[in-house]
Amino acid sequence: MNIILFGAAGFIGKNLTVELSKNKDNILTLVDAKKEYFSDILRYKLDNIIIKEGTFNEKSDFDSLLRGQDIVYHLVSTTVPATSNQCIAQELMANVITTVYLLDACVRCNIKKIIFFSSGGTIYGKDVCCPIKEEAPSYPINSYGLQKISIEKLFYLYHYMYGLDYRIIRLSNPYGPFQRPNGILGAVSTFTYKALKGEEITVYGDGTVIRDFIYIDDAIRAVIKIAEGSKAYRIFNVGCGYGTSIKTVLDIICSTLKKDLKISYKQERKMDVPENYLDITRYEKCYGKMEAISLKEGIGKTAAFMKEYYNL
Repeated sequence: MNIILFGAAGFIGKNLTVELSKNKDNILTLVDAKKEYFSDILRYKLDNIIIKEGTFNEKSDFDSLLRGQDIVYHLVSTTVPATSNQCIAQELMANVITTVYLLDACVRCNIKKIIFFSSGGTIYGKDVCCPIKEEAPSYPINSYGLQKISIEKLFYLYHYMYGLDYRIIRLSNPYGPFQRPNGILGAVSTFTYKALKGEEITVYGDGTVIRDFIYIDDAIRAVIKIAEGSKAYRIFNVGCGYGTSIKTVLDIICSTLKKDLKISYKQERKMDVPENYLDITRYEKCYGKMEAISLKEGIGKTAAFMKEYYNL
């Protein structure tokens, strides 16, 4: 199977590459802005990957990249929830409009299926009941969520008009190896890294915010099952299916690493909904029990990776 990943050098892309490459029948084309971003992947000495430099914008030559491919993974986002409301027009152009160009090229190149990584948190907004089902209304309170749900609707439109098959992954909050611990995305990874280094951890609000955290290996396993699965459903929540407060995350990090944490509490942010965790019944109905590892075990694995990777 010829598979192309756009945004392959990111956290999810790297983990997805490692797992997909285990099937030697897969030939993976990895696309991102610079080849140097793939230094981590090159260490694995994988013989079934091809790395290509390519930007994701309206000037991209998607046809050349897609020619001969079977499956497309769309992992690109030029923004994050915390800052997405600052430049809404530019972000819509960069993400939604560019995706239109990608989908047009998919149709021209007879792509069999495209998999899009949406958001299990931001698209639903704050006025929903947890656990959140895929059918819940979508009223995002930041531009990031608006972009994601807009792209989801484009996928439906292209399926309706051209028969382009697709799957949408509404992913919760993955954490683990290769996630940048810079505090922009990934509370678990950032907190774990700062705890290992003895640095101050910033918490917005009082720590009662609840999220659905899933270890990246569990998320990737679910994604591949969905990508290779039936057409019964095209949209899936992927998470653990239960919520954990930020305060509990910090307590688990403290007990797992056996370290006292330096925590700084700051004013809560408007873009943070109080509670968000996903109903994964649809996934488990189609593909079996999620069987995600515990947060304690996941934090232990993440810490072990960081100690080696960052020489901590």
